[in-house]
Amino acid sequence: MRKALITGVTGQDGSYLAEFLLEKGYEVYGLRRRTSTPNYENVQHIKDKIKWISGDLIDLASLIEAVRISNPDEVYNLAAQSFVAASWPQPLATGQFTAIAVTNMLEAVRIMKPEARFYQASSSEMFGKVVETPQKETTPFYPRSPYGVAKLYGHWITVNYRESFNMFACSGILFNHESPRRGLEFVTRKVTDGVARIKLGLQNELRMGNLDSLRDWGFAGDYVKAMWLMLQQEEPDDYVISTGEMHTVKELLEVAFSYVGLDYREYVVIDPEFVRPAEVDLLLGDCSKAKEKLGWELEVGFKELIQMMVDEDLKRVKLQMKNIEAIIPV
Repeated sequence: MRKALITGVTGQDGSYLAEFLLEKGYEVYGLRRRTSTPNYENVQHIKDKIKWISGDLIDLASLIEAVRISNPDEVYNLAAQSFVAASWPQPLATGQFTAIAVTNMLEAVRIMKPEARFYQASSSEMFGKVVETPQKETTPFYPRSPYGVAKLYGHWITVNYRESFNMFACSGILFNHESPRRGLEFVTRKVTDGVARIKLGLQNELRMGNLDSLRDWGFAGDYVKAMWLMLQQEEPDDYVISTGEMHTVKELLEVAFSYVGLDYREYVVIDPEFVRPAEVDLLLGDCSKAKEKLGWELEVGFKELIQMMVDEDLKRVKLQMKNIEAIIPV
């Protein structure tokens, strides 16, 4: 039985990847930090199938122990401080968890299981102020946030370990990928949650930032398959994973609100608080290399993705309302 160690397993990508690998018959180990209130919401349905190991990305000794215990064939490093907006007020924490932690994880693998195959979660935010469109593997990087800078370090240190120590280490340069498991602070989920609450009468406005930002949005469940495919190749390499389509935040709002019969213009308020200090105007990925070499294909389109997220948020908010009513009868 093949073994995989996943950091960030309780996050959006980690939960979809764990499902995918379990279905393929893997023994899945998940790294978790010791906290007083661990959040297993995304993996509750598979929690008992994951073998849990305590560890911390900024504690090399604990990562060495995690690799020793799991003895993995594949390591997927997905954990990070992943919210771009938080990286400006928290640049040092972002640097520790999104940059230096990658070196720690690579070093733990190099010391304990150098033949293991390693996947690093890189990001389209590394392209930042883009110098060409669409962006591909050879496009120069120009990050515009502490998060993008930290991800760029993680990307290049992965390349460096591959070239310095002959490790099978890959980076997936993933463009924006979303799902009902996305955190509420991210713009797609902020919108779909807001739509559900407005439709159900729990709020009457949605405060947004730049509606003209262009992004390449895909479904996280599709993207984790690409991660796995990268580690099944004969030689390690880096790949852009994207849809090849751009949509504005305004289009996101139109799809989400119209799906429940509402006009976004009646509810959206522009709030300067949500405008980034240094904006990334557009991101559009060229995933032709992944399609050709990995045989990877998309299954969920943009409109289908947003409608899926609205459906799940409506279901979740209705359940919350029902539970509240049960406690406090109207």
